[in-house]
Amino acid sequence: MHLISVNLGRATAVDYSDAEGGRTGIGKRPVPGPVRVVAPGPKADGLGSGLDGDAVCDRRHHGGDHQAVYAYAREDLDLWERELGRELPGGLFGENFTTSGIDLNTARLGDRWRVGADLVLEVASARIPCRTFQGALGEAGWVKRFTQAARPGAYLRVIEAGSVSPGDPIEVIHRPDHDVTVQLWFRAFTTERALLPLTLAAGTAMEPKAHERVRLYVEKYGAETGEG
Repeated sequence: MHLISVNLGRATAVDYSDAEGGRTGIGKRPVPGPVRVVAPGPKADGLGSGLDGDAVCDRRHHGGDHQAVYAYAREDLDLWERELGRELPGGLFGENFTTSGIDLNTARLGDRWRVGADLVLEVASARIPCRTFQGALGEAGWVKRFTQAARPGAYLRVIEAGSVSPGDPIEVIHRPDHDVTVQLWFRAFTTERALLPLTLAAGTAMEPKAHERVRLYVEKYGAETGEG
């Protein structure tokens, strides 16, 4: 398990972003490293991205401690290459880390990774696709297609800051005792709301806003789920 590439984006004005100034940092490109990775602070007024030199333009929906790093697997990019019939280089999905050898979709919320010598990350949630993602990729109906596939990749928070470079190893150093995977969380928060109560098993690994959404759902509909 290792990093294939570390990808950074610059703020760029486009016609498909509704962020202030019509800018986005989704179009990321691989860099040689090392790149410093730290906890960026609050979404609204922190650093935005956890990676030094990476732009986050829409602070309403992106960035902050619970979305400090976005990782997407090369294996999933390869699947999309075959389905879309086009080349998808690392960083095109807006991911900071393009990984190899680790199934991000079956990772559990709260899983901890050591990346390189010093960086420790924790799996926090899944990427929810948006209009900007669809515009950047230029694929009609992309949000729906990406959502139905349920291969979203993982957002991670920074537990211990460090620097990383392409080729650095990824080691899973902790797995929590629950079954709330990135893919389950994604399905619950997109197409299968009846699964929301199951995500409570992730405990404090789930960000407070998401936890509150589940609490309100359970308060309204009860704790019965659509599985089992």
